[in-house]
Amino acid sequence: MANPSIDPARFLHDHLAAASPDLLRTLLTTFIDTLMSAEADAICGAQYGTSSPERVNIRNGYRHRDFDTRAGTLDVAIPKLRQGSYFPDWLLERRKRAEAALTSVVATCYLLGVSTRRMDKLVESLGISRLSKSQVSVMARDLDEHVTSFRTRPLDQGPYTFVAADALVLKVREGGRVVNVHALLATGVNADGHREILGLQVTSAEDGAGWLAFFRDLTARGLSGVRLVTSDAHRGLVDAIGATLPGATWQRCRTHYAANLMSATPKASWPWVKTLLHSVYDQPDAASVHAQYDRLIDTVAGKLPTVADHLEAARDDVLAFTGFPKEIWRQIWSNNPQERLNREIRRRTDVVGIFPDRHALIRLVGAVLAEQHDEWTEGRRYLGLDILTKSRLTLITTDTKETTDTNDLPALSA
Repeated sequence: MANPSIDPARFLHDHLAAASPDLLRTLLTTFIDTLMSAEADAICGAQYGTSSPERVNIRNGYRHRDFDTRAGTLDVAIPKLRQGSYFPDWLLERRKRAEAALTSVVATCYLLGVSTRRMDKLVESLGISRLSKSQVSVMARDLDEHVTSFRTRPLDQGPYTFVAADALVLKVREGGRVVNVHALLATGVNADGHREILGLQVTSAEDGAGWLAFFRDLTARGLSGVRLVTSDAHRGLVDAIGATLPGATWQRCRTHYAANLMSATPKASWPWVKTLLHSVYDQPDAASVHAQYDRLIDTVAGKLPTVADHLEAARDDVLAFTGFPKEIWRQIWSNNPQERLNREIRRRTDVVGIFPDRHALIRLVGAVLAEQHDEWTEGRRYLGLDILTKSRLTLITTDTKETTDTNDLPALSA
C-alpha cells in the first residue's frame, strides 16, 4: 500500500545507503504512488485504514500501469475505489489504441492503393498523408503485439457467470475481390462483477465449425463457471454452446426472438401480439412471467395456431432468465448490452469501409475491444457481488430440489 505521505530525510537516507543503480526510478515511482494515494484518500474522505465519520468511499486494491519516463518505464499503482473510479489525469492519458489502430489501417489502405476520393480526404483530415511504409509498419507492429497479447490472455478472473456472444459482418479484400467475413465476439461478467471482452476471432462464415473453434479457444484459455449464455438463435452458435459449456443454460435474446416471431405473424396481427409478448417481460416475478406466457399462447392459439406453436417451441429458451434474480433480468434477457459494443465497433470500422486484409481488421477491432475492456475494468461494477453469489446459489438450489424430487418417487414392488 502506498503511503499518503513520506519522510524525505529518512527516505533519502535509506535509498542512498542502498546505493541502488535504479535510485532515480525508485524515487520517482515512490513519489508518484504517494501523490496518487493521497489524492485517493482525499476522495474517500479519510486516510487508508482509518475509521472516520467523514468517510464516503473505501479503497479496493490497485491496478498497475506502465508509465514511460526519461528514467525508464515505471510500474505505477493506481488506487481502486469500492464505488466509482479514480484515474490520475494529471499524470497519465487514457488509452488511445483504437485511434492509433484506425490511423494505421487507413494508412495501410492508402499505401496499398485501395483508397477512393473519400479515403483521400479522410487521410488528409487525419494528417497521415505523408506517412511512409516503414512508419506504418512500425505502428502496425506495436499494435499487433498488443492486440495479440490481449486476444490470447488467460481468462483467470472467473468464474464468468454470465456470457454474451454475437457476430459482426465486415468486408475484406481477398484474392482481388471483396468478401464478407464474420468477427465472432464474446463478453462476460467476471468474479469481481466487471464486464470483460473474452475473445475475438475472424472466420469466413458464421457456421458451427467457426463457433465451436471459438468457444474451444475460450475454454482452453480458462473460461469456466458459466451459468448463462445469451445470444441469438443461430444453430451453429447454440450447438457450440452445448458442446463446450455443458453446464450452461442458453438464453435466447428477446429482441432477436421478437424479430423471428414477427416474421411468422401476419402483419395485421403483429401489433397486438407484440403488446402481449412485451407484457410477459413486465411481470414482477418468475411465476407471473410463466403464467402470462401461458395466457399469451392461449390467446393466439385460436386465431394464429402457427404463432402459438412458435411460442411454445421457444418457451424454455426465451424464459431462461427467470431462473436468476429479478434484479439482473434486464442485463441477461437480451443482447442489447452487446449491441452497444457492436455500435462502437461499427463507428470505427465504417470509416475504413473495406479492409485491405484480415490482419488490418483484427488490428482495428482488437484495439477497440482492448480500449473498451480497460474502460470496463476502471469503471464501476456491472453486477454486484451479492447478486453474482445469489445467481450461482439459485442454480444450485434448483438442481438440489430437482434431485430431491426425483429421489422421492415411490419404489415399485413385484
